[in-house]
Amino acid sequence: MKKRWGMMLLIILLMLGGTGTIILWQNSFDMVQRAVQIDTSQGKLTGVLTLPVKYSGKVGLVLFIHGDGPIDATHNEGYKPLWERLAGLGYASLSLDKRGIGGSEGSWLDQRMDDRVEEARQALAWARQQPEIDANRIGVWGASQAGWVIPKLAGKERLAFSILVSPAINWLTQGEYNTRSEMAKEGRPINEIEQQVKENNRIKKLLIAGSSYEEYVSLAGQEDAMSRERWRFVSRNYTADATNDIANFESPVLLMLGDQDLNVDVQETERVYREHVSPSELLRVKLLPDTEHSMLSVSTAESPARALLISLFAPRNITVKGYMDEIEDFLRSITPN
Repeated sequence: MKKRWGMMLLIILLMLGGTGTIILWQNSFDMVQRAVQIDTSQGKLTGVLTLPVKYSGKVGLVLFIHGDGPIDATHNEGYKPLWERLAGLGYASLSLDKRGIGGSEGSWLDQRMDDRVEEARQALAWARQQPEIDANRIGVWGASQAGWVIPKLAGKERLAFSILVSPAINWLTQGEYNTRSEMAKEGRPINEIEQQVKENNRIKKLLIAGSSYEEYVSLAGQEDAMSRERWRFVSRNYTADATNDIANFESPVLLMLGDQDLNVDVQETERVYREHVSPSELLRVKLLPDTEHSMLSVSTAESPARALLISLFAPRNITVKGYMDEIEDFLRSITPN
């Protein structure tokens, strides 16, 4: 009996060891990662510069601009498959920890969109000083909330290209769209949805009036209220609207959208970009089927277990099929031979 249990234990250990080896192999990426620090008057910013393993001459660079939330430089390792693909195309990637995350100083909740624009400008200035980087081939990638940052940035900096993933147009209309779409997907009746929208509109009036956090909590209720820090962040940014800034683009733009996005009204986003990017030849739009806000398939987004397994055993397949291919094709199309 002891022999039998010993054999079973040995088999389990071998299986676990094999699994660990597979995970390590799948999560080893063909690129060089370098920790970086950028000193600014608002405090240091830390992050990661990723380079191709082998290259001759200088390489282009993609600056990553995050969406909402406390995001670290790698976005919890989620950026790495795209960084690897970019490295294979001869591009470096630069991504910074949000303020207050990792080693970056300050708090991202204290920032306005204009602060994030200036932060991106500081990152671009640093990148242009690096000997490996071709200053004429620096572009940006940004998701979600970055849709209020990148168009402003394009009016202040010379960008070689811009890649925008699931950007919204207007902060307040996006919020209402998200409320309606989430509740509709949950099967809530229309009268319940309309009641929630009315309650949200009362909160909008508080924002417009510059009301205090205490007034907001009194209306929303202690259990449902956001934190004081989040209320301050929303109060500073709820007027964000990208409509006019989209006209700032003077270089190629790739707009990537998911047809099942519950956060952003992709039809509105595409319409406004088509109306304001000029000349129209600068804009390339890709609407991916069965794709939600984070460029995951709906089945993956709705199953944390599935998402975890893919991220462990096949991280290059975590995003929907066609997402990284489209980015690669776009960059190849604008890169001079």
